[in-house]
Amino acid sequence: MQRKKLGSSDLVVSDLCLGSMTWGTQNTTEEGHDQIDRALAAGINFIDTAEMYPVNPVSAETTGRTERVIGLWFERDNRRKDVVLATKHSGAGMMHVRDGAPISSTTIPETVEGSLRRLKTDYIDLYQFHWPNRGSYMFRKNWTFDPSDQNRAETIAHMEDTLGALQREVERGTIRAFGLSNESAWGMAQWAAVADRVGGPRPVAVQNEYSLMCRLADTDVAEACINEQIDMFAFSPLAAGLLTGKYQGGAVPEGSRMSLNGDLGGRKTARAFEAVDAYLKVAKDHDLHPVHMALAWCRMRPFMGSVIFGATTMDQLELAIGAGDITLSDEVLTALDEVNRAHPLPY
Repeated sequence: MQRKKLGSSDLVVSDLCLGSMTWGTQNTTEEGHDQIDRALAAGINFIDTAEMYPVNPVSAETTGRTERVIGLWFERDNRRKDVVLATKHSGAGMMHVRDGAPISSTTIPETVEGSLRRLKTDYIDLYQFHWPNRGSYMFRKNWTFDPSDQNRAETIAHMEDTLGALQREVERGTIRAFGLSNESAWGMAQWAAVADRVGGPRPVAVQNEYSLMCRLADTDVAEACINEQIDMFAFSPLAAGLLTGKYQGGAVPEGSRMSLNGDLGGRKTARAFEAVDAYLKVAKDHDLHPVHMALAWCRMRPFMGSVIFGATTMDQLELAIGAGDITLSDEVLTALDEVNRAHPLPY
């Protein structure tokens, strides 16, 4: 498993990251622990979570449960130093968490303490803002995204305020590095500029949706990543399971994400299935497993820090781990670009 230094930080992470958002709903505590054990044995040292997890569904009753699953593993095995741990501060509108309060210098200390308590640790390696207060074009909102009501002065003041609070956490030793999520190129550049101007931790990562079927980051976000030393973490690199091919022909496997979330968060469209057919053909033509192809393609992108995958079974986990040894040929990369041109933004 390849590892790389994350942005301008001193964190060194595997280029595959174990996602945890099903631990506590679709997976039991024991299954989550088995996944951590197997991932570490395979050379994956990076785990991503969030205070609002698990999902499928998100509910007040389950909020924080995934962090507790991880905390119990730390308590059981005393292997905190073997893991680079990332978690997230929920933002405005998440009513199950702080009644939907936006991210602020007031919410940061209590939110950090809550995560530390559930995770049974005294520090978080990468602390991320789950989505910006001002809103985001992610989660299919790109089709109607309208930033015209944003107030630039308020946004910059918010960044200055929260970076001050984050710096106090750095000084306390509770967080090592700061990251963004569901953020735009403009937002990334502003966070970096504010940190350079007033101090506070400079963002070292941005976690956005990215896959063969969701390449919104290929232009402006990719450029911001390279120039600002902000590495990307791709989430949903298998397009919520579409790229595995398991939903083709109208199939809905029992216990799958589609069985719990019928439209896959807006990803289930006729054009999506057409695009998947084309990607599956590339995999077949080149004797590649479609999961390996999709994850390896993300890993090879020049602005990528790590690719986050989730698994609900150990077979799925083993399959994803295998992508760590795959390097795609120029012929395959060209074929994938051709499919993208034929099937752009399929959902």
